[in-house]
Amino acid sequence: MSDGAGGSPSFRVWAVGGMPEVRDGDDLAKLIAAAEPGLVDGDILLVTSKIVSKAEGRIVEAADREAAIDAETVRVVARRGTLRIVENRQGLVMAAAGVDASNTPAGTVLLLPEDPDASARTVRDGLRDILGVEVGVLVTDTSGRPWRNGLTDVAIGAAGVRVLDDLRGGTDAYGNPLSATVVATADELASAGDLVKGKADGLPVAVVRGLSHVVAPDDVDDGPGARALVRSAADDMFRLGTSEAVREAVLLRRTVREFSDEPVDPGAVRRAVAAAVTAPAPHHTTPWRFVLLESAESRTRLLDAMREAWIEDLRRDGKSEESIAKRVRRGDVLRNAPYLVVPCLVMDGSHAYGDERRDTAEREMFVVAAGAGVQNFLVALAGERLGSAWVSSTMFCRDVVREVLALPASWDPLGAVAVGHGVGVPRERAVREAEEFLTVR
Repeated sequence: MSDGAGGSPSFRVWAVGGMPEVRDGDDLAKLIAAAEPGLVDGDILLVTSKIVSKAEGRIVEAADREAAIDAETVRVVARRGTLRIVENRQGLVMAAAGVDASNTPAGTVLLLPEDPDASARTVRDGLRDILGVEVGVLVTDTSGRPWRNGLTDVAIGAAGVRVLDDLRGGTDAYGNPLSATVVATADELASAGDLVKGKADGLPVAVVRGLSHVVAPDDVDDGPGARALVRSAADDMFRLGTSEAVREAVLLRRTVREFSDEPVDPGAVRRAVAAAVTAPAPHHTTPWRFVLLESAESRTRLLDAMREAWIEDLRRDGKSEESIAKRVRRGDVLRNAPYLVVPCLVMDGSHAYGDERRDTAEREMFVVAAGAGVQNFLVALAGERLGSAWVSSTMFCRDVVREVLALPASWDPLGAVAVGHGVGVPRERAVREAEEFLTVR
């Protein structure tokens, strides 16, 4: 490091001005050399991935950004509503696979460079040829971090830079051994550059001077690249997080009876259905069907018909008109929801034994499997941050539901699920000790 006042370590970082708009086919090394001809050996260039992508023609037509994200995704790590944290083709775990729809013409998106390390090597080699200097190059991109709010720049490509500083085996200022300290030097440099580049200032390149000890000399190869920063699957304790995610969703699942006017994402409901149909079922069958009432007209038509059937039942039971009115008002949870789902049981694939006891048990198996599917559905909705209320009312007027929704006679509605964004904070769930529900033999 260079010396500052009083001999203390220091370095300089500045943004490079005068960079033109980068277009497909541009030589980034030439553009940088023209804008910053005073580069010296040991400098480190921090180049925003966006201009690398533009120079490499990684702009693609994409009216649907979600489809572009799908195409770049190798593995979905986490999902909340439309936000996805995924592993992309470059092996990076980040939001939306790094697909960027900002600072690019309408109807297009920017993909990350296909090989960011190769991109960094190309810029480094070009600057060596043009200016005769030995510099390090990092390709940087903005990323969020687990357990921390806010975004920062990280290195996704590197050439000629020691990306990790392994201090294990050394000692600290007190003589204590360092057994787990590996510093992500490249990410620290990327963050330093981001402080001067800014996100909206049109300054895509920065220079760090004074840290030449992390730059490889000209007789050494370009180094392992930023790929070395990506934790291997074997060492990633949070690669899946499945049990934690499922446990959280189960705890979040509450019956919600008051919903806001915020619309429900149909894609979230379909993802919840996809989770629902993974439930166990007898004889390798699929005893679930989910009827999605996405239009206000379909919801109103069904609920009006159900209300009339309910009122008729209550009158037959001898209830007073006042009592009937109160009961009907209490049933408005479905009417207040912006989205309804009617889960149904189908017995396709069931066995007919011709014996009442066995036939009853057969149906019960299918009912249990259908209930497991609905539970999966409710938990998945909670994971999507959607509230729900499973109400049994359709089970009391199945013929009416089948007629209004034009369902096959073999479909048995299993209640209705009100779906939406809950209003207010749900009441604390009563604590239930598992031991109260256990019998051990």
